[in-house]
Amino acid sequence: MMTSLLEKFGRLATDDAPGQEVRQASTHHANLLKGRTLDGMPVDFSHGDVDAFEPAPGTLEAFVQGVRVGGKRAYTEYRGDAEIRHGLAAKLERFTGAPVSASEGLMVTPGTQGALFLAIASTVSAGDKVAIVRPDYFANRKLVEFFGGEIVPVSLDYLGTTTSSGIDLSGLEDALRAGAKVFVFSNPNNPTGVIYCREDVESISRLAVRYGVTVIVDQLYARQIFDGADYWHLRAGDVDPDRIITIMGPSKTESLSGYRLGVAFGSPAIISRMEKLQAIVSLRAAGYSQSVLQSWFDEPTGWMEERIRLHQIIRDDLIESFDSVEGVRVRRPQGGSYLFPRLPKLSVSMRDFVRILRHQAAVTVTPGTEFSPHSDDSVRLNFSQARQPAARAVERVVQLVERYRA
Repeated sequence: MMTSLLEKFGRLATDDAPGQEVRQASTHHANLLKGRTLDGMPVDFSHGDVDAFEPAPGTLEAFVQGVRVGGKRAYTEYRGDAEIRHGLAAKLERFTGAPVSASEGLMVTPGTQGALFLAIASTVSAGDKVAIVRPDYFANRKLVEFFGGEIVPVSLDYLGTTTSSGIDLSGLEDALRAGAKVFVFSNPNNPTGVIYCREDVESISRLAVRYGVTVIVDQLYARQIFDGADYWHLRAGDVDPDRIITIMGPSKTESLSGYRLGVAFGSPAIISRMEKLQAIVSLRAAGYSQSVLQSWFDEPTGWMEERIRLHQIIRDDLIESFDSVEGVRVRRPQGGSYLFPRLPKLSVSMRDFVRILRHQAAVTVTPGTEFSPHSDDSVRLNFSQARQPAARAVERVVQLVERYRA
Protein backbone atom coordinates (compact mmCIF):
# COMPACT_ATOMS: atom_id res chain seq x y z
CA MET A 1 0.00 0.00 0.00
CA MET A 2 1.30 3.42 -0.93
CA THR A 3 2.47 5.42 2.07
CA SER A 4 0.11 8.26 2.83
CA LEU A 5 1.36 11.82 3.03
CA LEU A 6 0.52 11.91 6.73
CA GLU A 7 2.64 8.82 7.36
CA LYS A 8 5.45 10.15 5.20
CA PHE A 9 5.69 13.45 7.01
CA GLY A 10 5.06 11.80 10.37
CA ARG A 11 8.39 10.01 9.97
CA LEU A 12 10.07 13.39 9.50
CA ALA A 13 9.40 14.32 13.12
CA THR A 14 11.33 17.46 14.06
CA ASP A 15 10.46 17.81 17.75
CA ASP A 16 13.91 16.65 18.86
CA ALA A 17 15.89 17.93 15.90
CA PRO A 18 18.64 20.49 16.61
CA GLY A 19 17.18 23.95 17.11
CA GLN A 20 13.58 22.76 17.42
CA GLU A 21 13.54 22.13 21.17
CA VAL A 22 12.12 25.57 21.91
CA ARG A 23 8.83 24.49 20.35
CA GLN A 24 8.26 21.85 23.02
CA ALA A 25 6.00 22.48 25.99
CA SER A 26 8.09 23.29 29.07
CA THR A 27 5.67 21.86 31.62
CA HIS A 28 4.88 18.51 30.02
CA HIS A 29 7.31 16.59 32.25
CA ALA A 30 6.91 18.57 35.46
CA ASN A 31 5.77 15.45 37.33
CA LEU A 32 9.15 13.81 36.67
CA LEU A 33 11.28 16.58 38.15
CA LYS A 34 13.43 15.92 41.20
CA GLY A 35 15.11 18.54 43.35
CA ARG A 36 15.82 22.16 42.64
CA THR A 37 16.65 24.00 39.45
CA LEU A 38 20.39 24.52 38.91
CA ASP A 39 21.54 28.07 38.33
CA GLY A 40 23.71 28.93 35.36
CA MET A 41 23.94 30.62 32.00
CA PRO A 42 21.77 28.89 29.37
CA VAL A 43 23.82 26.94 26.84
CA ASP A 44 22.41 25.45 23.64
CA PHE A 45 24.60 22.52 22.62
CA SER A 46 22.31 21.65 19.69
CA HIS A 47 24.38 23.90 17.44
CA GLY A 48 27.56 25.98 17.51
CA ASP A 49 27.75 29.51 18.89
CA VAL A 50 28.79 31.93 16.16
CA ASP A 51 29.06 34.69 18.74
CA ALA A 52 31.72 32.71 20.61
CA PHE A 53 33.50 31.81 17.36
CA GLU A 54 33.04 34.60 14.87
CA PRO A 55 33.51 34.22 11.11
CA ALA A 56 36.95 34.73 9.65
CA PRO A 57 38.02 38.32 8.92
CA GLY A 58 36.96 39.49 5.48
CA THR A 59 33.76 37.48 5.12
CA LEU A 60 31.41 40.39 5.72
CA GLU A 61 33.40 42.53 3.31
CA ALA A 62 33.12 39.79 0.68
CA PHE A 63 29.34 39.69 1.18
CA VAL A 64 29.05 43.48 0.85
CA GLN A 65 31.09 43.37 -2.33
CA GLY A 66 28.64 40.81 -3.68
CA VAL A 67 25.77 43.16 -2.94
CA ARG A 68 27.59 45.91 -4.82
CA VAL A 69 27.98 43.67 -7.85
CA GLY A 70 24.20 43.74 -7.98
CA GLY A 71 22.01 41.81 -10.38
CA LYS A 72 24.81 39.83 -11.97
CA ARG A 73 25.52 38.25 -8.57
CA ALA A 74 21.90 38.12 -7.45
CA TYR A 75 20.84 36.02 -10.46
CA THR A 76 23.59 33.50 -11.09
CA GLU A 77 23.37 30.21 -12.93
CA TYR A 78 21.38 27.70 -10.91
CA ARG A 79 24.59 25.88 -10.00
CA GLY A 80 26.25 29.11 -8.88
CA ASP A 81 28.33 31.97 -10.22
CA ALA A 82 30.85 30.69 -12.78
CA GLU A 83 33.72 32.84 -11.53
CA ILE A 84 33.16 31.74 -7.95
CA ARG A 85 32.96 28.07 -9.01
CA HIS A 86 36.24 28.42 -10.88
CA GLY A 87 37.98 29.71 -7.76
CA LEU A 88 36.37 27.02 -5.60
CA ALA A 89 37.42 24.23 -7.95
CA ALA A 90 41.10 25.15 -7.63
CA LYS A 91 40.88 25.32 -3.82
CA LEU A 92 39.00 22.03 -3.52
CA GLU A 93 41.43 20.27 -5.86
CA ARG A 94 44.33 21.29 -3.65
CA PHE A 95 42.49 20.33 -0.47
CA THR A 96 41.15 16.94 -1.54
CA GLY A 97 43.91 15.83 -3.91
CA ALA A 98 41.68 15.05 -6.90
CA PRO A 99 40.52 17.08 -9.93
CA VAL A 100 37.37 19.19 -9.72
CA SER A 101 35.60 20.46 -12.84
CA ALA A 102 34.35 23.97 -12.22
CA SER A 103 31.99 23.87 -15.21
CA GLU A 104 30.58 20.33 -14.97
CA GLY A 105 31.39 18.80 -11.59
CA LEU A 106 30.67 21.45 -8.96
CA MET A 107 27.68 23.43 -7.70
CA VAL A 108 26.88 25.88 -4.92
CA THR A 109 23.86 25.02 -2.77
CA PRO A 110 21.77 26.65 -0.01
CA GLY A 111 23.84 25.16 2.79
CA THR A 112 25.29 21.67 2.99
CA GLN A 113 21.83 20.52 4.08
CA GLY A 114 20.61 21.64 0.67
CA ALA A 115 23.44 19.75 -0.99
CA LEU A 116 22.57 16.58 0.93
CA PHE A 117 18.90 16.85 -0.03
CA LEU A 118 19.75 17.31 -3.70
CA ALA A 119 22.34 14.51 -3.73
CA ILE A 120 20.05 11.92 -2.14
CA ALA A 121 17.08 13.02 -4.24
CA SER A 122 19.23 12.63 -7.36
CA THR A 123 20.41 9.11 -6.55
CA VAL A 124 17.61 7.39 -4.59
CA SER A 125 14.27 6.25 -5.99
CA ALA A 126 11.39 4.48 -4.26
CA GLY A 127 12.43 0.96 -3.35
CA ASP A 128 16.19 1.53 -3.72
CA LYS A 129 18.35 0.09 -0.98
CA VAL A 130 20.70 2.60 0.67
CA ALA A 131 23.52 1.76 3.07
CA ILE A 132 23.64 4.19 6.00
CA VAL A 133 26.00 4.22 8.98
CA ARG A 134 24.53 4.13 12.49
CA PRO A 135 25.00 6.51 14.18
CA ASP A 136 25.35 9.23 11.59
CA TYR A 137 23.85 12.58 10.64
CA PHE A 138 20.11 12.55 11.32
CA ALA A 139 19.04 13.84 7.89
CA ASN A 140 20.58 10.87 6.05
CA ARG A 141 18.00 8.47 7.39
CA LYS A 142 15.09 10.89 7.13
CA LEU A 143 15.81 11.85 3.53
CA VAL A 144 16.19 8.26 2.36
CA GLU A 145 12.88 7.40 4.00
CA PHE A 146 11.22 10.48 2.50
CA PHE A 147 12.25 9.47 -1.02
CA GLY A 148 11.00 5.93 -0.47
CA GLY A 149 14.37 4.24 -0.15
CA GLU A 150 15.03 1.19 1.98
CA ILE A 151 17.70 1.69 4.64
CA VAL A 152 20.31 -1.01 5.10
CA PRO A 153 22.12 -0.10 8.34
CA VAL A 154 25.88 -0.40 8.81
CA SER A 155 27.08 -0.30 12.41
CA LEU A 156 29.78 2.03 13.73
CA ASP A 157 31.31 0.65 16.94
CA TYR A 158 32.99 3.95 17.80
CA LEU A 159 33.48 3.03 21.47
CA GLY A 160 35.01 -0.33 20.67
CA THR A 161 38.25 0.97 19.16
CA THR A 162 40.62 3.92 19.25
CA THR A 163 42.60 3.10 16.10
CA SER A 164 39.85 3.29 13.47
CA SER A 165 36.36 4.63 13.02
CA GLY A 166 34.82 1.36 14.14
CA ILE A 167 32.82 0.89 10.94
CA ASP A 168 31.73 -2.69 10.31
CA LEU A 169 33.29 -3.16 6.87
CA SER A 170 31.98 -6.71 6.54
CA GLY A 171 28.53 -5.31 7.36
CA LEU A 172 29.00 -2.68 4.65
CA GLU A 173 29.89 -5.38 2.13
CA ASP A 174 26.86 -7.39 3.19
CA ALA A 175 24.70 -4.31 2.57
CA LEU A 176 26.18 -3.80 -0.89
CA ARG A 177 25.93 -7.49 -1.72
CA ALA A 178 22.28 -7.35 -0.67
CA GLY A 179 21.65 -4.72 -3.34
CA ALA A 180 22.35 -1.30 -1.79
CA LYS A 181 22.95 1.10 -4.67
CA VAL A 182 24.00 4.13 -2.63
CA PHE A 183 26.20 4.56 0.44
CA VAL A 184 25.86 7.74 2.53
CA PHE A 185 28.18 8.69 5.40
CA SER A 186 29.87 11.65 7.09
CA ASN A 187 33.61 12.01 7.70
CA PRO A 188 34.36 13.13 10.39
CA ASN A 189 31.34 11.30 11.67
CA ASN A 190 28.49 13.39 13.03
CA PRO A 191 27.74 12.82 15.96
CA THR A 192 30.78 10.92 17.28
CA GLY A 193 33.65 12.90 15.79
CA VAL A 194 35.57 9.81 14.66
CA ILE A 195 37.63 9.96 11.47
CA TYR A 196 37.72 7.16 8.92
CA CYS A 197 41.37 6.04 8.87
CA ARG A 198 43.28 5.26 5.70
CA GLU A 199 42.43 1.55 5.88
CA ASP A 200 38.74 2.38 6.32
CA VAL A 201 38.71 4.76 3.36
CA GLU A 202 40.62 2.37 1.11
CA SER A 203 38.24 -0.45 2.01
CA ILE A 204 35.19 1.71 1.30
CA SER A 205 36.71 2.68 -2.04
CA ARG A 206 37.36 -0.95 -3.02
CA LEU A 207 33.86 -2.01 -2.04
CA ALA A 208 32.28 0.89 -3.91
CA VAL A 209 34.16 -0.06 -7.08
CA ARG A 210 33.48 -3.79 -6.70
CA TYR A 211 29.73 -3.34 -6.31
CA GLY A 212 29.30 -0.26 -8.53
CA VAL A 213 27.61 1.87 -5.85
CA THR A 214 27.25 5.62 -5.67
CA VAL A 215 28.86 7.20 -2.60
CA ILE A 216 27.73 10.46 -0.98
CA VAL A 217 30.25 11.64 1.60
CA ASP A 218 29.57 14.61 3.87
CA GLN A 219 32.92 16.23 4.71
CA LEU A 220 31.55 19.32 6.42
CA TYR A 221 34.17 19.18 9.19
CA ALA A 222 37.12 18.02 7.08
CA ARG A 223 39.10 21.17 7.95
CA GLN A 224 38.66 20.85 11.71
CA ILE A 225 40.89 17.90 12.56
CA PHE A 226 42.43 17.57 16.02
CA ASP A 227 45.75 16.40 17.46
CA GLY A 228 47.46 16.39 14.07
CA ALA A 229 45.44 13.37 12.93
CA ASP A 230 45.68 12.27 9.30
CA TYR A 231 42.62 12.74 7.11
CA TRP A 232 41.98 10.74 3.93
CA HIS A 233 39.68 12.02 1.20
CA LEU A 234 37.69 9.24 -0.42
CA ARG A 235 37.63 11.00 -3.79
CA ALA A 236 41.45 10.99 -3.91
CA GLY A 237 41.54 7.17 -3.91
CA ASP A 238 40.49 4.61 -6.48
CA VAL A 239 36.76 5.22 -6.22
CA ASP A 240 34.96 5.75 -9.53
CA PRO A 241 34.88 9.57 -10.01
CA ASP A 242 31.54 9.24 -11.82
CA ARG A 243 29.95 7.65 -8.74
CA ILE A 244 30.92 9.96 -5.91
CA ILE A 245 29.59 13.25 -4.59
CA THR A 246 31.52 15.10 -1.88
CA ILE A 247 29.74 17.73 0.20
CA MET A 248 31.53 20.53 2.00
CA GLY A 249 30.84 24.06 3.17
CA PRO A 250 31.99 26.87 5.47
CA SER A 251 29.05 26.83 7.87
CA LYS A 252 30.64 25.09 10.88
CA THR A 253 34.39 25.43 11.34
CA GLU A 254 34.34 28.85 9.68
CA SER A 255 31.13 30.00 11.51
CA LEU A 256 29.39 31.04 8.29
CA SER A 257 26.14 29.18 8.93
CA GLY A 258 24.05 32.33 8.59
CA TYR A 259 25.07 32.74 4.95
CA ARG A 260 23.58 29.31 4.06
CA LEU A 261 26.32 28.06 1.75
CA GLY A 262 27.24 24.56 0.68
CA VAL A 263 29.24 23.01 -2.12
CA ALA A 264 28.78 19.65 -3.84
CA PHE A 265 31.34 18.32 -6.27
CA GLY A 266 32.11 15.12 -8.13
CA SER A 267 30.15 13.18 -10.76
CA PRO A 268 29.06 15.55 -13.57
CA ALA A 269 25.97 13.41 -14.25
CA ILE A 270 24.78 13.61 -10.65
CA ILE A 271 25.65 17.31 -10.38
CA SER A 272 23.54 17.92 -13.50
CA ARG A 273 20.56 16.19 -11.86
CA MET A 274 21.10 18.15 -8.68
CA GLU A 275 21.09 21.43 -10.60
CA LYS A 276 17.80 20.55 -12.31
CA LEU A 277 16.24 19.82 -8.94
CA GLN A 278 17.67 22.96 -7.37
CA ALA A 279 16.10 24.93 -10.22
CA ILE A 280 12.63 23.98 -8.99
CA VAL A 281 13.36 23.97 -5.23
CA SER A 282 15.32 27.15 -4.53
CA LEU A 283 16.60 28.30 -7.95
CA ARG A 284 20.09 28.90 -6.57
CA ALA A 285 22.06 29.56 -3.41
CA ALA A 286 21.51 33.16 -2.28
CA GLY A 287 23.37 35.20 -4.86
CA TYR A 288 24.99 37.76 -2.59
CA SER A 289 26.00 35.07 -0.10
CA GLN A 290 27.87 33.20 -2.82
CA SER A 291 30.43 35.99 -2.77
CA VAL A 292 31.52 34.90 0.71
CA LEU A 293 32.93 31.69 -0.81
CA GLN A 294 35.69 33.80 -2.35
CA SER A 295 37.17 34.17 1.15
CA TRP A 296 36.84 30.45 2.00
CA PHE A 297 40.24 28.71 2.38
CA ASP A 298 41.85 32.16 2.31
CA GLU A 299 41.66 32.96 6.02
CA PRO A 300 44.56 34.91 7.57
CA THR A 301 47.69 32.91 8.32
CA GLY A 302 47.30 30.97 11.56
CA TRP A 303 43.56 31.62 11.84
CA MET A 304 42.48 28.02 11.22
CA GLU A 305 45.20 26.61 13.48
CA GLU A 306 44.05 28.86 16.33
CA ARG A 307 40.42 27.92 15.82
CA ILE A 308 41.30 24.24 16.02
CA ARG A 309 43.45 24.79 19.12
CA LEU A 310 40.64 26.57 20.97
CA HIS A 311 38.15 23.84 20.09
CA GLN A 312 40.54 21.17 21.33
CA ILE A 313 40.76 22.93 24.70
CA ILE A 314 36.97 23.02 25.07
CA ARG A 315 36.69 19.41 23.91
CA ASP A 316 39.17 18.29 26.55
CA ASP A 317 37.46 20.29 29.32
CA LEU A 318 34.13 18.65 28.63
CA ILE A 319 35.55 15.16 28.27
CA GLU A 320 37.29 15.52 31.63
CA SER A 321 33.93 16.28 33.24
CA PHE A 322 32.20 13.33 31.58
CA ASP A 323 35.08 10.97 32.40
CA SER A 324 34.59 11.75 36.09
CA VAL A 325 31.13 10.16 36.07
CA GLU A 326 30.77 6.45 36.68
CA GLY A 327 29.07 4.73 33.79
CA VAL A 328 29.57 7.50 31.21
CA ARG A 329 31.47 6.49 28.08
CA VAL A 330 32.69 9.01 25.53
CA ARG A 331 35.28 8.82 22.78
CA ARG A 332 37.59 11.78 22.22
CA PRO A 333 36.56 13.30 18.86
CA GLN A 334 39.23 13.41 16.19
CA GLY A 335 37.41 16.06 14.20
CA GLY A 336 34.32 18.23 14.13
CA SER A 337 32.61 19.89 17.08
CA TYR A 338 30.57 17.10 18.64
CA LEU A 339 30.67 14.93 21.74
CA PHE A 340 28.43 11.86 21.86
CA PRO A 341 28.56 10.56 25.45
CA ARG A 342 26.75 7.36 26.36
CA LEU A 343 25.08 7.88 29.72
CA PRO A 344 24.43 5.33 32.48
CA LYS A 345 20.96 3.92 33.01
CA LEU A 346 18.63 6.64 34.28
CA SER A 347 15.32 6.58 36.13
CA VAL A 348 13.69 8.45 33.25
CA SER A 349 13.80 7.95 29.49
CA MET A 350 16.46 9.80 27.52
CA ARG A 351 13.75 11.77 25.78
CA ASP A 352 12.48 12.94 29.18
CA PHE A 353 16.01 13.55 30.47
CA VAL A 354 16.73 15.89 27.56
CA ARG A 355 13.70 17.94 28.53
CA ILE A 356 14.64 17.86 32.19
CA LEU A 357 18.09 19.21 31.32
CA ARG A 358 16.53 22.14 29.57
CA HIS A 359 14.07 22.81 32.39
CA GLN A 360 16.33 22.28 35.42
CA ALA A 361 19.77 23.13 34.07
CA ALA A 362 19.16 25.54 31.15
CA VAL A 363 21.11 23.14 28.93
CA THR A 364 19.95 22.02 25.50
CA VAL A 365 21.33 18.82 23.99
CA THR A 366 20.16 16.58 21.14
CA PRO A 367 18.96 13.04 21.95
CA GLY A 368 21.00 10.24 20.40
CA THR A 369 17.95 8.74 18.70
CA GLU A 370 18.18 11.53 16.13
CA PHE A 371 21.31 9.77 14.85
CA SER A 372 20.40 6.11 15.36
CA PRO A 373 17.40 4.30 16.87
CA HIS A 374 19.93 2.30 18.87
CA SER A 375 21.50 5.37 20.51
CA ASP A 376 18.72 5.89 23.06
CA ASP A 377 21.30 6.06 25.86
CA SER A 378 23.31 8.90 24.28
CA VAL A 379 23.13 12.65 23.71
CA ARG A 380 25.00 14.91 21.32
CA LEU A 381 26.66 18.19 22.31
CA ASN A 382 28.15 20.72 19.92
CA PHE A 383 31.14 22.05 21.89
CA SER A 384 31.73 25.04 19.61
CA GLN A 385 30.77 27.32 22.50
CA ALA A 386 32.24 29.91 24.82
CA ARG A 387 34.62 27.89 27.00
CA GLN A 388 33.56 28.74 30.54
CA PRO A 389 29.77 28.65 30.01
CA ALA A 390 30.16 25.30 28.21
CA ALA A 391 32.22 23.83 31.03
CA ARG A 392 29.73 25.03 33.67
CA ALA A 393 26.84 23.66 31.62
CA VAL A 394 28.37 20.20 31.44
CA GLU A 395 28.93 20.30 35.20
CA ARG A 396 25.17 20.79 35.54
CA VAL A 397 24.54 17.91 33.15
CA VAL A 398 26.76 15.72 35.32
CA GLN A 399 24.84 16.75 38.45
CA LEU A 400 21.55 15.78 36.88
CA VAL A 401 22.93 12.47 35.61
CA GLU A 402 23.70 11.63 39.23
CA ARG A 403 20.33 12.93 40.41
CA TYR A 404 18.38 10.82 37.92
CA ARG A 405 20.63 7.76 37.94
CA ALA A 406 18.58 4.55 38.14
